Amino acid sequence: MIKEMTTESEIRATFPVMKQLRTHLTEDKYVEMVQRQRELHNYHVVAVIEEEQIQAVAGYRISECLSFGHFLYVDDLITDERARSKNHGKQLMAWLVDEAKKHGCGQLHLDSGVQRHAAHRFYLRERMDITCYHFALAW
Repeated sequence: MIKEMTTESEIRATFPVMKQLRTHLTEDKYVEMVQRQRELHNYHVVAVIEEEQIQAVAGYRISECLSFGHFLYVDDLITDERARSKNHGKQLMAWLVDEAKKHGCGQLHLDSGVQRHAAHRFYLRERMDITCYHFALAW
């Protein structure tokens, strides 16, 4: 089952899995940021739940820009390391594509760190293309 996590307790329940991707966050900071992004940027958190356990989590938002038009952007996508290779990621990707189509989006986008080789193999198997480089400047 895939469920949108909207309450504070539901969002908090996704943290142990999300922490595997976003290792720099504390649980309280994570909940605070998700709630703020929900309010300001239409950010959503969904989870694959099997036998009352969260197996995979995705954070996404629907947006629009000149280069892509109306699109769904996946900010976060992670399967619990103990539940990998059980098709949870594939199930979640299919759900995200359906969600994008449901909202009239013509594309789905995500960025992935260059070190995440296993994730890249998954994205390529899901027929995603590598379409650009992402550059960053921190201060």
